[in-house]
Amino acid sequence: MAIADELRWTVVTGASSGIGAELARVFAARGYPLVLTARRHERLEALAHEIRQAHGVPVEIMALDLEDREAPQDLAEMLRERGIAVHTLVNNAGFGLRGYFASLPHEKQLAMIDLNVTALTSLSRLMLPGMIERRRGGILNVASTAAFQAGPYMAVYYATKAFVLSLSEALHDEAKPHGVTVTALCPGPTESEFSDTAGLKDSRLFKAGAMSSAEVARIGIEGYEAGRAIVVPGAKNRVGTIGAKLMPRFLSRRIAGLLQGIK
Repeated sequence: MAIADELRWTVVTGASSGIGAELARVFAARGYPLVLTARRHERLEALAHEIRQAHGVPVEIMALDLEDREAPQDLAEMLRERGIAVHTLVNNAGFGLRGYFASLPHEKQLAMIDLNVTALTSLSRLMLPGMIERRRGGILNVASTAAFQAGPYMAVYYATKAFVLSLSEALHDEAKPHGVTVTALCPGPTESEFSDTAGLKDSRLFKAGAMSSAEVARIGIEGYEAGRAIVVPGAKNRVGTIGAKLMPRFLSRRIAGLLQGIK
């Protein structure tokens, strides 16, 4: 137990692919032992084997579906049973859907809220008190540049990421006096399995250029370790978020809708 408490155990949700897998690799390269969680056990096993071979850090696997509202509490219990005190929580699990709000499946949109918002909030609430008590560690929440404006044709996704950004900023200020960091990572278009699931590859947004998951992960972790509240990878993405803040809201949401390329 004492040994586990001294390690910088890092929990990465949605670790089976894309940004989540790359975040796990970068944390491991920095010497953080990992707890990988996602639905697909076989993907987690493959990643865990790769990381153990490459970096020699301990890696635990906890296959869970965080769309289930009981899953965050189940994860917390599994961590307690294994004597793991969480140093860093990475809330990466999430998905998006592209299309008309009135036409996209009702249940899938609610599931998006459960995963992108409810699970993230629950895990943060479960893990943050221990970090504050130990006065170390923190939370890295994966938001999006979508958080900075409303998003026609991805309405629920943009709204969930606005929640993540707002929550992360507030928790950053609450936790900072206790030696704990909360960071929102806000990537723009990124080459990953997420973009395939969301149907984004043919959008104007992606045709304008996308970053690699590895680069997003590296920049995100550097910003988290530097204690930053918000990290926006890539100069073009940073310019875009500044523009979204400065221009009238009707214009920023119109541009966001046009970039989705839905007629």
